[in-house]
Amino acid sequence: MAIGTKELASAELDTFEDQRLVEELRKAKEELFNLRFQSATGQLDSHGRIRAVKRDIARIYTVIRERELGIRATPAAVEAPAKAKKSKAKKTEDTSDDAEGKAE
Repeated sequence: MAIGTKELASAELDTFEDQRLVEELRKAKEELFNLRFQSATGQLDSHGRIRAVKRDIARIYTVIRERELGIRATPAAVEAPAKAKKSKAKKTEDTSDDAEGKAE
């Protein structure tokens, strides 16, 4: 049974770009700080939330590290080949236009 926020599931973290992962990490660390502060002052109602946020932080760090090692694909890298195909098709159109211009 996975504990943590449902918004930060491993499958969803795969779709985030690197910048968004860093932002989510910052938010999670800030939330953990606030939860620890509430715990120290006796104002915390749900102690399980600290555990869930820690797991979210670990999950984000794991995704970032796997991307550094090349184990997990970056969403921008997945989109790059599609752009290359478009530019290649565009180049073939340009060369066919040049060929028509020379033939005239």
